Amino acid sequence: METITLGVEPRGERGKEKVGRLRRKGKVPAIFYGPGKQATPVCFEAREFRIKLEGLEGSHVIQFSSPSAALHDKVVLLKEIQRHPVTNQVLHVDFYEVDVNKPIQATVPLRFMGKAEGVIAGGVLQPLRREIVIECLPRDLPEFLEVDVSGLKIHDTIHIADLTLPAGVRAIYDTNDVVVSVLPPIVVPEAAPEAAPAGSVVPPAGEQQKV
Repeated sequence: METITLGVEPRGERGKEKVGRLRRKGKVPAIFYGPGKQATPVCFEAREFRIKLEGLEGSHVIQFSSPSAALHDKVVLLKEIQRHPVTNQVLHVDFYEVDVNKPIQATVPLRFMGKAEGVIAGGVLQPLRREIVIECLPRDLPEFLEVDVSGLKIHDTIHIADLTLPAGVRAIYDTNDVVVSVLPPIVVPEAAPEAAPAGSVVPPAGEQQKV
């Protein structure tokens, strides 16, 4: 995965009014922290965040670019985003520092590729998991994992252990859950003929009812 560079700077402004003023300037308040590290208030340009990170799937490795030596070149993961409930505007972000030489665990989305043989035969593709937890070095973190379903026949399944993972990446799980399966075709039963009301007489075919 390509490392994303994001410009950040120290933030001295604390409190609701000062943070609001910061947002009106087009910046987003954030917190930078890590193992054994005191949380540091920072901020970044909202526009740069939208261009580089808005809409991306999964976890991403971010490298800070900053005039502050204490922040410059730090490698982080985006741990949490707070958004406005109506406008969806990014209000606050938590950045967590990682060591590029130590493995991390992160959640990665799955992308199902191809058209299953069972689907062509009338079956239904049933994804049961949309993401899994993996472990790898930060710079080996994939944006997503491809799951090839083209060879699946009706009743076939793919489990977590069956996934093909990039070199240096391993799945973390307690139970080898099914990721995707192909269900048999859905059969809609034919409607039964409507029964005649109790006590009524059904005339033989071809005979007209006399009034």
